Amino acid sequence: MKTFGLIGHPLGHSFSRQFFTEKFEREGIDAEYLNFDLADIQQLQQVMDEHPHLCGFNVTIPYKQQVMPFLDELSDEAREIGAVNVVRVCRDSGEPKLKGFNSDIIGFMDSIRPLLQPHHRRALVLGTGGASKAICVGLLRLGLEWRYVSRTAREGHFTYADITPELLNDYTVIVNCSPLGMSPRIDSFPELPYRVLTDRHLLYDLVYNPQETLFMRMGRRQGAAVKNGLEMLHLQAIASWNFWNETVS
Repeated sequence: MKTFGLIGHPLGHSFSRQFFTEKFEREGIDAEYLNFDLADIQQLQQVMDEHPHLCGFNVTIPYKQQVMPFLDELSDEAREIGAVNVVRVCRDSGEPKLKGFNSDIIGFMDSIRPLLQPHHRRALVLGTGGASKAICVGLLRLGLEWRYVSRTAREGHFTYADITPELLNDYTVIVNCSPLGMSPRIDSFPELPYRVLTDRHLLYDLVYNPQETLFMRMGRRQGAAVKNGLEMLHLQAIASWNFWNETVS
């Protein structure tokens, strides 16, 4: 039986195992999908040693960048983005060779594209972790300018204190790449002046558990279009499977 899986910490929020387990059962694929909750990225080698049939794995918070030094090769897209969320394990030559890919960008672009309107020209990206890097490249490819929003002041970034009503007149797309609002901390949310949002705004939350975060709910109350990251998860999972099966039959 082939093994696939997910590395990250913690993994209680993830639906990936359910998604792939159902896929394998539905399509009669002789494979299993396991969660590898790693307290430290150094434990990846132990996972490789203990699972000789591991053919590929997904990578989630907080290891999308930390995993990169462990890889033998990167796709051009993963190198451009600077983050990896899919790893293919090749064992043709005996010793496993690991190649990193990024399917977040595929899932994000295909998910948000139908919601974009002509007035959506600039985006705020909340959070600066590994997932946000794919989102920023995706926004550029979709023709949107973007700026990071972070808790601490950095050159070229906005802080949350900078997000004024005037600024939100210009930046009508807001993408939450932070874990704020993710289960079990469902009462947390990005500190924004939600009262000034309008039906010209689009709020996209990479969080998908719960299905409606406070970030989304407060935007929807003001008439903004909102969407969570569940479709993005499904689309990037399908892309992951395609990456794994370039060499895995």
